[in-house]
Amino acid sequence: MIIGKRPGLASLSLGSLGLLRLFGVPWSWSLAAGFGVFLGTGGWKYLYIVVRTAKRDLNGLYVLLRVKIALWHHLRRNSNIPSIFAQTVKQHPNKPALIYDATGETWTFTQLDLLSNAVAQWALAQGWAPGDVVALFMESRPLQVALWLGLAKVGVEAALINFNLRRDALLHCVGVSVSRGIVFGAELAGAMLEVSSSLSPSMVRFCTGELSVDCLASLAAQNLDYILASAPTLPPPSCIPPKSFNDRLFYIYTSGTTGLPKAAIVVHSRYYRIAAFGYHAFRMRQDDIIYDCLPLYHSAGNIMGVGQCLINGLTVVVKKKFSASRFWEDCIKHNCTVVQYIGEICRYLLSQPVRPSEKGHRVRLAVGNGLRPSVWEAFTERFCVAQVGEFYGATECNCSIANMDGKVGACGFNSRILPNVYPIRLMKVDEETTALVRDRHGLCVPCRPGEPGLLVGRINQQDPLRRFDGYANQDATRKKIANNVFKKNDSAYLSDVEGKAGMAAIADPTGTFDCDVFLREVQQALPPYARPVFLRISPQVDTTGTFKIQKTRLQREGYDPRLSTDQIYFLNSRAGRYEAVNEELHSAIVEGRMAL
Repeated sequence: MIIGKRPGLASLSLGSLGLLRLFGVPWSWSLAAGFGVFLGTGGWKYLYIVVRTAKRDLNGLYVLLRVKIALWHHLRRNSNIPSIFAQTVKQHPNKPALIYDATGETWTFTQLDLLSNAVAQWALAQGWAPGDVVALFMESRPLQVALWLGLAKVGVEAALINFNLRRDALLHCVGVSVSRGIVFGAELAGAMLEVSSSLSPSMVRFCTGELSVDCLASLAAQNLDYILASAPTLPPPSCIPPKSFNDRLFYIYTSGTTGLPKAAIVVHSRYYRIAAFGYHAFRMRQDDIIYDCLPLYHSAGNIMGVGQCLINGLTVVVKKKFSASRFWEDCIKHNCTVVQYIGEICRYLLSQPVRPSEKGHRVRLAVGNGLRPSVWEAFTERFCVAQVGEFYGATECNCSIANMDGKVGACGFNSRILPNVYPIRLMKVDEETTALVRDRHGLCVPCRPGEPGLLVGRINQQDPLRRFDGYANQDATRKKIANNVFKKNDSAYLSDVEGKAGMAAIADPTGTFDCDVFLREVQQALPPYARPVFLRISPQVDTTGTFKIQKTRLQREGYDPRLSTDQIYFLNSRAGRYEAVNEELHSAIVEGRMAL
């Protein structure tokens, strides 16, 4: 690999330079000779790389150093997110912090601080102590921020539950966090009723929002809104030991598309790091107003979005649920300058009819991940958005990357000239087993430029940029760590390969499989994003000689009906049923005329 040769070439060039000077050769001749040796041994390729990437890499280094210095500063001061937020309140006491689009309600930084104090006092009255966990299960609203922030002020950790979860998945998420209490939104009372009898009797329950007295009683729940309205708004007593910068803040769950969701641990320093990287990498400003239409149970909405409010003093507009038809009107209404996206949001916006509002806004920056290259330029041109801040990074990972130079289709970069400043790599993976490929020394093999691979990040628990805190389940944590990756006896985080549920291959030797029955079952058991988009029905599932499923062939054939005699079905979400895939439907999906 070219990068591996660079130190040797540089040493040879410098050695030649020193040797010539030793014999009294003038500096000009020595430099020319050293440069000639460098080019003669292939160094011109490295020089070309330096010229092409120096500006980008130096900008990345500048951002990295700014965040790293800030992290060191907060580590030395034993800061945490509540204490950093307290400084933000002092700087912007009367500035709008959060705006709730559903009601138009605006909370200043002082008001958010006071309400989170009331939450802290309520938590103390419940007898909860640092390290206890409380589950939050509600649709996005500013109160959700005040709840986890107030709990954090007294060291209690929130478990942010995906509001799409139902039954077993919901019970699993509450259970793995070992929550002592749960706060749910009135809009999710039905989901709570489905699992109420299975929850521990010792788990106290609170509801926010309008719910009848009878329904509250049936759930054995108390009205939290009434309690908070009468709770003291004084800061919690200083006798409570504060959490440190590397202590747990809250839990955010993985999507659960390849199994039950895992509770990822978010420590205070990780929250700060993600928010700070977004602010500096994408050149956000103090006067920016962010339109946050992403769910607050996820890191994109709650850290990359709300984090700009708590850490950097920006105003954030909280949208209850994403609406393609209202998107640009909302941006104009609230004078937003930054919007957030994830997954297919940009494509949904492009599929909307042309409206005057789509060019009458002040948005200059769109921040998110999952923007397809084919959609990127169409989005920026049609909606006149000057900058796209695409990034990659799972909630728990230590190898986040960001596209800082606006290269279309890129989610970030790994410096070729400063590779060890931020030790992440793409490593080769065996396509059959998905295991890391290793060389004769037992170390992982880096990918060459242009090769696909698995992104890994070297772990250093003493460095907030490189630590990996894992999950509430230690077995799940161990599975995400590999050893002897960059060098002997090191450890590295293996990036989160979980994606959208694609195809389920089902063996049906009797020919009795019923798509409608299957869909009803998965609708009750799985959230929408985890339901198989495609089904492949086979008389039997082919296996290898060692009885492993031949996934590679299935992946290669995909959902093209011309490549298999198996029956393939597509989940038409608009029609609410699985439909057989023929060549016409296949073409419609490939060309984007049929939405996934």
